[in-house]
Amino acid sequence: RKMILLLIVACLGITTLLTFLFAPFIRSYAAGGVCRSEARLDGKTVLITGANTGIGKETALDLAGRGARVIIACRNMTKGAKALASIQAACPGAQVEVRELDLADTSSIRAFAQKFLQEVSQLHILINNAGVMMCPYMKTIDGFEMQIGVNHLGHFLLTSLLIGLLKRSGPARVVVVSSMAHNFGWIRFHDLHSQGSYNSGLAYCQSKLANVLFTRELARRLKGTNVTVNSLHPGTVNSELTRHSTLMTILFTVSSIFLKTPQEGAQTSVYCAVAEELHAISGKHFSDCSPAFVAPQGRSEETARRLWDASCENLGIEWD
Repeated sequence: RKMILLLIVACLGITTLLTFLFAPFIRSYAAGGVCRSEARLDGKTVLITGANTGIGKETALDLAGRGARVIIACRNMTKGAKALASIQAACPGAQVEVRELDLADTSSIRAFAQKFLQEVSQLHILINNAGVMMCPYMKTIDGFEMQIGVNHLGHFLLTSLLIGLLKRSGPARVVVVSSMAHNFGWIRFHDLHSQGSYNSGLAYCQSKLANVLFTRELARRLKGTNVTVNSLHPGTVNSELTRHSTLMTILFTVSSIFLKTPQEGAQTSVYCAVAEELHAISGKHFSDCSPAFVAPQGRSEETARRLWDASCENLGIEWD
């Protein structure tokens, strides 16, 4: 037993030493791609959901630094105010504002959009960034399972309400933050809101697949307009997204050296929002500022159309 214990201690010691020695190389690899575009956004208006923390906040900081008017839409106005102060401190003179939006409440989404359309004359970039991950089973105000409700249906409704303004402001872009988790997702049309059974991980994967399918179908419907839409996987980012899962939080803390920082995780969002070479690219998926693999279920046009119809039915809207 002593020999086994000594071997375990030795292995841990060697692992720790190697991690320390190769830490710079590990961090460099984990960081992934960097958006190298120097495009300016002077005179442009950007709306980012959930930008009070994590990669959304870093995306807001980057785009504000390019001269854009950045509007942060978030549920927690206290955190929103802190994010605003942080961005303005890091980027003096930045045009940033915070507006209240609860994606788990369609009434809040409609009220937000109505006021936004009254007060904002142009919208050039919409970044559907906000999300929840692996939360206990709970429902939105409208009775939707929380992850499909916020990650997909909330953004679906918001985009539908703002699409006219985006078209009038063209060229414009819609950026949808998805995840590689879409590879493990399936759209459960028979039980979209997990009322029959619930697994927090599978529900998250379903919502991220919905993001990819929404992007694909919206791009098809936007052909011939001056609005493009693309989705992305930000990478595995050490952020507050894991707050609902104790296990994931522990794993992320222990393996933080192998994870992206929020700034690194924001790079592909920024890339999809500003890269000149994407001005006419639509319906694609990116990761590390490069085209990325999409699972077969994420490439199904039939599934995308079925999900579109189911989303409209759930929300009680018609989106022609």
